[in-house]
Amino acid sequence: MFFRWDWLRPQLAAPIMPTLGPIHPDALTVSVFEDILRAADTGDFLPYDKDRRWGGEKDEKALPEDVVHQPEHTLIPTVSRRGRGTVKVFAYGLHDSVVDEAAELAAKLASVHDVAGARAVRPLRPDTAHPRGTRIQLKDFTARPCPAPDGPVRPVTAWPTAVQKTFAPFAEAMAGDGLAFLHTQMQAGRCGPVLATAVENRIVGAIGPLEIQPDATGRRQLLPQYFAVLPEVRGQGLGRHLWRAAMHWGQSHGAAYQLLQTEVGGPSDQLCRAEGLAFLGFTHTTPA
Repeated sequence: MFFRWDWLRPQLAAPIMPTLGPIHPDALTVSVFEDILRAADTGDFLPYDKDRRWGGEKDEKALPEDVVHQPEHTLIPTVSRRGRGTVKVFAYGLHDSVVDEAAELAAKLASVHDVAGARAVRPLRPDTAHPRGTRIQLKDFTARPCPAPDGPVRPVTAWPTAVQKTFAPFAEAMAGDGLAFLHTQMQAGRCGPVLATAVENRIVGAIGPLEIQPDATGRRQLLPQYFAVLPEVRGQGLGRHLWRAAMHWGQSHGAAYQLLQTEVGGPSDQLCRAEGLAFLGFTHTTPA
């Protein structure tokens, strides 16, 4: 075993994992950390990696030989070759000095691996004062029913053909939120249903794909979705209708929960907080 759980467990301020992102707190075990390091040798997706749905090869991998594991803190670096490349160092530890150590290691490894980006990623506790970065939120489908919303939401393929054709310009307008990538996957038939809302026969919001996958413990997880509403129609409740429709789909298809990451103070963050989701902590990324 590479990690000492009696060292690592007290350092985990939030359930965020290198290469995997947020995981359910019940799945936060030493074996998952070990799996991440073993996967670095093969480049394969772990069976419970949410990114495996897109196919191809895993872009980001851990750097086991550069892990720092000590009683007070643990640093786990990863490298991605996407774009000009990025090294991230996940900084687990209770003292703020861990961020400086992580940033220093990230800068060093970025040079070694000839990539442009270097970042330190710090998980923060749910009770952190003045939170920043992204909030990790949990939707528990076992807690209470998720009724279908009354709003104008249906799968993209269920809208009239003329309305369906407006998805392409909507996706292009919201490319920064991942909708252009999602549209590409939809056209290739490589993803689950996508829900959309329309105003005057024009798609103005969407959420998807809707897909379920077992996590490391076998519990069924509704995978994260791309979610966007055109700025000019926000404030009308369309985003809430879309989100509630997605949650209804997840519960009715047997998902036990969903994990979400939202930018602190952003529209999705405010929506999820208003909907009563539990939040599990924060992550803050610092350029090295």
